[in-house]
Amino acid sequence: MRRLKGKVAVITGGNQGIGKGIAKLFAQEGARLALCARNAAKLSATADELRTSGAEVFASPVDVSEEEAVEKFFKDLMARFGRVDILVNNAGNFDGAPIDQLTLAAWNNVIGACLTGTFLCSRAAFRIMKGQGCGRILNIGSISAQRPREGSAPYTSAKFGLWGLTNAIALDGRPHGILCSCLHPGNVRVEWRSDPRVAINQEPMMETETVAQAALAMVTVPPDVNFLEAIVLPREQTYLGRG
Repeated sequence: MRRLKGKVAVITGGNQGIGKGIAKLFAQEGARLALCARNAAKLSATADELRTSGAEVFASPVDVSEEEAVEKFFKDLMARFGRVDILVNNAGNFDGAPIDQLTLAAWNNVIGACLTGTFLCSRAAFRIMKGQGCGRILNIGSISAQRPREGSAPYTSAKFGLWGLTNAIALDGRPHGILCSCLHPGNVRVEWRSDPRVAINQEPMMETETVAQAALAMVTVPPDVNFLEAIVLPREQTYLGRG
């Protein structure tokens, strides 16, 4: 039995990495997909790949930090599908430096993609789900929300903020049957981590499929249950006291 049959799942940053992994698994489970990402070429390639495997996909290049672009995306996907059952806020960016060397542009770039984008997409989805009387929002956080690395002030701040936003949305959603939760992955083997010369790429990694399985578990619990938070990471990855 396909656990997402008939559901419409919106996945931001759905063109690669974790987002693509979630999109593939959700499609296998019967979901109709609405994907957005900034890189139009990669998004188109991913959408074509998913369609070839039998998925129904609406895809549009969007910068989730831009309000008008997000509003148009949700308007267009509603014209296509007529509802939103699941929103996965996966879009993000990483930049950083020691705090005394950090530029405002780097800060705004990360906060915009990771936190402002999650707010804008959640607001748009919430309005739709409120009318439906149901829906789930899953935010992709990071263990950096609890165990930061050095030189990561923008990313750490964004992910700490994302956890707070998750709690706020969950409370606002209670009267309307809208649930919000947060999945915190550890190291994941994604495209930009392919260079073995970079120290972090030598650490234990897990596959995107593993994170996708965790995401699926969180959005398929009974509708009266909120799987509020989960941490998934490689068994051997340093977590407590990591640096």
